[in-house]
Amino acid sequence: MLRRFSRLRALAVIATAAALAPAQVETLRPGFDLFTPDQDVQLGCDARGEIDAKLTRLRNGEIRGYLDDIGRRLARSPHAGTFPFTFTVVRDPKINAFSLPGGPVYINSGAMIACDNEAQLAGVMAHEMSHVALRHGTSQLSKQELIALPAMLASAAFGRDSIIGRLAQLGIGLGAGSVLLHYSRGNEAQADYNGAEIMADAGYDPIEMARFFEKLESKSHRQGALEQFLSDHPNPGNRVEAVKEEVRQMPRRDYQEDSPRFHRMRDLVVRLQGRPAVTPRG
Repeated sequence: MLRRFSRLRALAVIATAAALAPAQVETLRPGFDLFTPDQDVQLGCDARGEIDAKLTRLRNGEIRGYLDDIGRRLARSPHAGTFPFTFTVVRDPKINAFSLPGGPVYINSGAMIACDNEAQLAGVMAHEMSHVALRHGTSQLSKQELIALPAMLASAAFGRDSIIGRLAQLGIGLGAGSVLLHYSRGNEAQADYNGAEIMADAGYDPIEMARFFEKLESKSHRQGALEQFLSDHPNPGNRVEAVKEEVRQMPRRDYQEDSPRFHRMRDLVVRLQGRPAVTPRG
């Protein structure tokens, strides 16, 4: 009888510990996609040439090196995948950021200035890296062009034309509302979730991602600076609370929120943004 009681008590302790333990955080995987990961990279390289000709980049080696350092730190997370990420600051006061398939990530100077600390900037970057890692752009394109894409991709594999050139023949470009740059609410929820995991793996407090979104939501009535962000990053609903709930499920860790280098770089971005723009070359 005593032995049976001891066994029951042990089982009760195990059950209680399991109930009190943090829930396991789900690992997200890319969805349906007609493109291969290598084709994502090729498409991103092709598209980058077109994008760079239209945007004014903030050309500064110190800022570029700083973003690369954060990017390498984030990219070590298994949730970031294995794509060759690059990071570019766009000279634009609007609060926005976007990514291309295969790795290129663009951050507006206005978004960098809007961040309060390095962890929030890392959150913006991790969110965009998640769109790349989860292959949201080419997945959405695959679902939209299920009939035309297989033949196009097969011919592009053996032809000289770029993938972006072949897509243009199908009427798919990189303009406003492009399926490659405009994500669904489901995509946004996944990028928030996965981005928080990347931040935590890199030692950044993922709650800062929620605080950044909270800050933007509090300013949403000022449509001027935020209109493009809200269009490109539709709120999946309860965005801030969803990130906070995910953080509550993570193991407790010692996180970094800020660094003196971030504030030096943000001040430099403010100064450079105020200078006359240099017209980009096509």
